[in-house]
Amino acid sequence: MNTPGTIDRPLTHDPQKQAPMMPTADEPAGSATEDFTTCGANDSRQNRTREMQLIPEALARAHMHERLHEAEQERRAARLMTARRMQRRAERASQRARRALAMAVMQ
Repeated sequence: MNTPGTIDRPLTHDPQKQAPMMPTADEPAGSATEDFTTCGANDSRQNRTREMQLIPEALARAHMHERLHEAEQERRAARLMTARRMQRRAERASQRARRALAMAVMQ
């Protein structure tokens, strides 16, 4: 029973490399259950592996999205500060113009 390639000791543990279980000619048709493949288990294993491999990519994508959002907020804040600075400058220029006009009218 120690012969390699038996049910107890398969040649390989990889289900894709094992020979498929086919019914022999001795068995009457329909006596055994249908042939089944382990592709469902392999697919789920493959999906988990794929998902695990994509986790860093998803984290990087989320991080980049967050950084872009922060950069956009900083740009908006900088634009707002520039607009307020220009508004104050315009108000000061307007005040100077009024004072100059008042001084010209008074003389």
